[in-house]
Amino acid sequence: MGGEPGGLLSRRNFIIASTGAGLAFGFSALVEAAMDPAVPGGAPITAAGPRFEPTLWFAIDGDGIVTVNIIRAEMGQHVGTALARILADELDVAWDKVRIVHVDTDPKWGLMVTGGSWSVWQTFPIFSQAGAAGRIALVEAGAKLLNVSPTGGTARGGVVHVGGQSISYGDIVKRGGVARQFTPAELAKLPVKPAAERKLIGKPGRALDIAAKTNGTAIYGIDAKVPGMVFARPKLPPTRHGSKVVSVDDSAAKAVKGYIRCLAIDDPSDTVPGWVLVIAESYPAAIRAADLVKVRWTAGPGATVSEKDLQDHAAALIAKADGGALLDTKTADTAPAFKAAKSVLEQTYTAATVLHFQLEPLNALAYEANGVMEIHTGNQWQSLILPTLAKALGRAETSIVMRTYMLGGGFGRRLNGDYAVPAALAAKALGKPVKLVLTREDDARFDSVRSPSVQTVRMAFDGTGQILAQEHHAAAGWPTLANAPALMPKGANGVAYDPFAISGADHWYEVGAHKVRAINNDLANETFRPGWLRSVGPGWTNWAGESFIDEAAHHLKIDPVALRLKLLTGAGANVGGDASTVGGAKRQAEVVRRAAQAAGWGQSLPKDTALGLATSFGQERDMPTWVACVARVHVDRVSGVVTVQKLTMMTDAGTIVDPDGARAQTEGAALWGLSMALHEGTVFENGQVKDVNLDTYTPLRISDTPELDIQFIDSVEVPVGLGEPATTVVAPAVANAIFRAVGVRLRHIPITSTAVLRALSGKA
Repeated sequence: MGGEPGGLLSRRNFIIASTGAGLAFGFSALVEAAMDPAVPGGAPITAAGPRFEPTLWFAIDGDGIVTVNIIRAEMGQHVGTALARILADELDVAWDKVRIVHVDTDPKWGLMVTGGSWSVWQTFPIFSQAGAAGRIALVEAGAKLLNVSPTGGTARGGVVHVGGQSISYGDIVKRGGVARQFTPAELAKLPVKPAAERKLIGKPGRALDIAAKTNGTAIYGIDAKVPGMVFARPKLPPTRHGSKVVSVDDSAAKAVKGYIRCLAIDDPSDTVPGWVLVIAESYPAAIRAADLVKVRWTAGPGATVSEKDLQDHAAALIAKADGGALLDTKTADTAPAFKAAKSVLEQTYTAATVLHFQLEPLNALAYEANGVMEIHTGNQWQSLILPTLAKALGRAETSIVMRTYMLGGGFGRRLNGDYAVPAALAAKALGKPVKLVLTREDDARFDSVRSPSVQTVRMAFDGTGQILAQEHHAAAGWPTLANAPALMPKGANGVAYDPFAISGADHWYEVGAHKVRAINNDLANETFRPGWLRSVGPGWTNWAGESFIDEAAHHLKIDPVALRLKLLTGAGANVGGDASTVGGAKRQAEVVRRAAQAAGWGQSLPKDTALGLATSFGQERDMPTWVACVARVHVDRVSGVVTVQKLTMMTDAGTIVDPDGARAQTEGAALWGLSMALHEGTVFENGQVKDVNLDTYTPLRISDTPELDIQFIDSVEVPVGLGEPATTVVAPAVANAIFRAVGVRLRHIPITSTAVLRALSGKA
């Protein structure tokens, strides 16, 4: 962790344990049998003749075509392009010779997960080593074929130059004789290119999957089909947990042409208790029949729970001083500081339940073939759901394969692959392929929502404007507890906690004694299955933390940008240490400075218009993405409507591998952050989310999209994540701007016009 105190779940440790086998690349001789890889939804890439496969991560054929194996899910972010760019640059091959294939599940790949903004960060060293090893092996093989010494040999654009002669990668492969072994220790020591010699990383380039996505050949999970399959739509029980079927009446459904039968799911994994699947020859028939089927259930826990119940319970848990887990990295005895303080500031912030509403509704096709249960679907965390499928089906995990497809949106919902379980159980029960598709309403009701949250933040001050201590108490449903409890570390007080429900609160500001407490809202976990939604914990922790810093600045009568710069000292625990965190809080201070300057901080603005700033270090302290956002906001005092005119985003993500992808990721993240700040949010009523379609759940519309100024700091440091950080800073930046514009402080998101008017009325 390099200077970072222990205790937090380390993304680095998490991946190394799972992919250790993947680091031990073996270099083999030419392979005569050609594979037939395909980009999900794209035309198959076929190659006849020999192939050089120096690692499991890529292969080169006799035409010099490099096929890179991608274990990350493609959901619109061009992840394959970014990762292939890393390998191709180090291998030194022309970009038009590169292809990608998104692979199916296999133990050899190690951990298969796409989330947390991890993909580039985790893959960069592995693919750099793989590319370097392949290049070295090819230079040596080329020299041997040319009967010259490899000393001084180089590779450029897929051609080996040595001893005054040259030979292409393709010709080396055709002529055979490439054989080289590297131990893991040797791989780790391989020299990689200095940044100045990179030809693809950080340079403009064509995304490799654009054609398939634009010409109609892309195949998504919802497109998967096999001969003889039947369709299923679920009848969802009244509660997520513990419901039991009492009776099923399908008499009216029998009038629907194509209706086959109803199937009450028996699920040993307890993933979908109380589910009844309506089976039909077509999906339209399944939809119509399901509407006519009548099911009686006994409800499980949470059947009467409301959003207010969830929030009240969270507040009560925060009020108990001895509850929850204390983070090792941010635990201090704050009591003396608060006792000695000349003044204390305390505020509570709340955030509503948020739905994913990915464009492609949940779906899965399952059937058994040659002793293997095949699951055809889009998924973000295959390694998580495979053990659950094995338990549900009562068979070995090795006899289950998840076939890879593009995702029509993931955003964390497809990290939880629960939707594959009922399809697999139905296929087992019926002995034929079953294609399960959820309607939009089904999808919303079955969503693994972002939990509503309550947070209380306190700060102690002396009489000279110095901060003595801070406490941050956050209560919410815990997605890791619900989906992967084995990954939860223990805090300083020995209590296990969900790091993805508190990350962001362990900030890089110097605030004296700092205490961070993570509290599980057990009522939330009992009522629904909390999920990971783009940015997860920082989506609410930064909302509270960055709103509060502005409130502290107002309390101290200091400009909020000036206060942040004062607190981002880069000293002590906030100095940074290892390659990912080098520079520490000083890099965060730099994005704050640059964002404020770019947005024109301090300039004169029209009436009821102001700038607000917020900053973050991204997702986790061991993979910080330094980001700052300035929101230019106008408030209409008559209607309460908040108009965000412009967002200025400044990001230091280390080395930017794919500039176009980085910009697209940041733009999308910022707009979703704005959507959740002003528009998105639902409530629980009687144990279910109130809004189940886009007529009442209203994300940001195109007409409300502000001007975006997206900038990146040039850097050669370790590349870190870009999928999520920008999401987290928009809401507090908007709230801070509202306060500066009209003098009212909003502490709940989404911020509605009604809330603004109420606040203005209260001020008056």
